[in-house]
Amino acid sequence: MNSCANIIPPGGGPRDSLPPKLVASTPRDSAVNVTSQRITLTFDEYVEVKDLQENLIVSPVPKNQPIIDYKLRNVTIKLRDSLEANTTYSIDFGKSIKDVNEGNAAKNFVYVFSTGNKIDNNSLSGKVLLAETGKTDSTLIVVLHRDLSDTAIIKKSPRYYAKLKKDGSFNFNNLPKGNFGVFVLPNDYLKKYDDSTKLFAFLDSSIEISSSTTSITMYAYEQAKKKAGTNNSSQAAQNKPSGTPQDKRLRYSSSLEGGRQDLLSNTLKLEFNRKLATFDSTKIRLTDTAFQPLKDYTIALDSTRTRVIITNTWQEDKLLRILIQKDAVADSLGTTLAKNDTLRFATKKEAEYGSVKIRFSNLDTTKRPVLQIVKGTEIIESIVLKQREFTRKLFVPGEYELRVLFDKNRNGIWDAGDYKLKQQPEIVKLLDKKLSVRANWDNENEIAL
Repeated sequence: MNSCANIIPPGGGPRDSLPPKLVASTPRDSAVNVTSQRITLTFDEYVEVKDLQENLIVSPVPKNQPIIDYKLRNVTIKLRDSLEANTTYSIDFGKSIKDVNEGNAAKNFVYVFSTGNKIDNNSLSGKVLLAETGKTDSTLIVVLHRDLSDTAIIKKSPRYYAKLKKDGSFNFNNLPKGNFGVFVLPNDYLKKYDDSTKLFAFLDSSIEISSSTTSITMYAYEQAKKKAGTNNSSQAAQNKPSGTPQDKRLRYSSSLEGGRQDLLSNTLKLEFNRKLATFDSTKIRLTDTAFQPLKDYTIALDSTRTRVIITNTWQEDKLLRILIQKDAVADSLGTTLAKNDTLRFATKKEAEYGSVKIRFSNLDTTKRPVLQIVKGTEIIESIVLKQREFTRKLFVPGEYELRVLFDKNRNGIWDAGDYKLKQQPEIVKLLDKKLSVRANWDNENEIAL
C-alpha cells in the first residue's frame, strides 16, 4: 500500500526574452540643471555591461571617457571631465547593457541630462553612400565640428559623432542650435582626416542645425588608394631554399577557357614563364584543321615580353590550330621550347551567349551617364549612355551588378574628390535591378533611374 511519488524537477517557466528596463536613475533621465558627475541607473533585473568600446558614444565627445561599472541591478557612471554650462549631454550605450541570465540587450539605450534649464532636442539625419560604388559601409561615422575652419577635421577631435546603420543612414539627437561642419570618417581612435587613403566625405558648406534641419546625403571616397601589400607567393618564391630544383624549361599557358576561344575577345594570349629575349612571329601560325593559314590575323609580343598576343576576328564554332616552332621564342639564356608544338582549340558558338536589351526611363543624358557592368568587384564594361536603350547581340551568360556613373569630366572613369580643392567625387548610382543573362535567350530589362 505504500508508494513514493515521482520526483520531477521544476520546469523553470518560459524563457526570459525581455530586455532590461530602467526603473530609476539619479539624477533622473532628462533632468535639467544637473551638477553631479556621478550617475546611477537602476534596472528591473540584474545586468552586466559588455563591449563598451564598440558601443558607447558620449556626446559632446569628452576628453576622457567616463568610468562605467555595474553591480546587481545598478550601472554607475563617473564623468571624468568637468561639466560644461548650458549643455545637453547624452550617453548612448548601444547594445552594451544586457541582463545577466539570458543576455537580452537594452538596445539603443540612451541617458540624457542637461547642465542648463532645458534639453536640446534638435536633430540631424541623413545617409552616406560610397561614391565609387553606390554601396554603404557601416564601419564609417559622421562627425560634427563647431570649429568651421578647413583644418578642424585635420587637427581637432569632433564635437559630436554618430555611427552608420547597415543601410548607410545616421541620426543625431539632442543637438544644440548652431552651424556645424559635417564630415565622414572611419571610426578610428583619432577621428581625424590625417590620411588621404581614408574613406572621407564633406559637405560643401556648414549646415545650420535647428528643429527642422533637412536630411542630407554624403558621398565618401578615397582620394588615394592604399598600396597593395607584399605578394605572399612572390615572397615565398624569393625565400625558396637554394637546394630546390628550378624548372629550366621554357613553358607557356594560353588564355583559352577549357580549350575554347571567347568570341567577344579578339585576342588569344600565350603567356610564358620567363621574359623572351628572342621572338620570331613568322614561326607561329594560326591555321584551320587542314593546316591552312587564316587571313588577316596578327601576332605580336607585348611590352612585358612575357606574352605573345594573337589578334583575330573569330568565327563561331570553328576548329583551329596554332603551330609553334620550338625556336620561335627563346629566353635570355637561349632556352627555347622543348619541341615544336600544336595548340588545338575551338571557338565558341553564338548559342552559348545571350542577347541583352536594357531600356532606361528617367535617363538624363546631360549628366553624361556611363553604364558600368560589374562582375564581383571587376567592372567588365563601361558604356556611355547616349540614348535610352542599350542593346548587345552577344553577352556572356551570368549575373551582373549594374551601376551608373555620372561622369562630370567626361573621361569615362570614376574620379575621387579633393578636400583641399573643395572638389566633390563623381557619383555612382547602384541600380536595384541586376542583369541576369541566360544563354541562347533574349534578355530584356526595364530600369528606372
